[in-house]
Amino acid sequence: MLNEYDALKAEERQRIGVRGQLLYATLTAVAGISTVTATVGRLELLLLLPLAATVLGWGYVTNDHKITAIGRYVRGHLGPRLAGLVDDGSNDIDLFTWEKYHREDPLRPSRKRLQLAVDLAAFCVPSLTALTLLWLLGPHTPMVLLGSAAALAAVVVLAAQIIRYADVAGPALRA
Repeated sequence: MLNEYDALKAEERQRIGVRGQLLYATLTAVAGISTVTATVGRLELLLLLPLAATVLGWGYVTNDHKITAIGRYVRGHLGPRLAGLVDDGSNDIDLFTWEKYHREDPLRPSRKRLQLAVDLAAFCVPSLTALTLLWLLGPHTPMVLLGSAAALAAVVVLAAQIIRYADVAGPALRA
């Protein structure tokens, strides 16, 4: 079980690294696509921005969800199983206390709400801005309108998933 814990923590560390890289990749994609669009003067290239941000954002959400799931598994299953093996009759064994302690910080809900705002700003706002510019300024060909409608749907789904997995509840509200 300790090997399982070590493997889970290694996966968690790797996923945390990937999650951060996906945020930086999104910012790079936004800058790159915006620069190319402005340089060549073809606003329809803005459709690449929601595509890139949605793909990268989905990877971010998936990694974030797995990081949360690992912590939940350690707290809810692995820790109690290990405590059962060490049962000394006192019922006072609390393994992996960090896994619980950092989640009980009274400031955690406000940090999670701020992180939710940052995630939405990074992965959804640039896409919505690009689509708004495209709708206001230009070309309104059937393919561009169809592509922008599909992009809007993808961004809305991504935003819903980011909100769904944000885990902003405080300690008393979480199951």
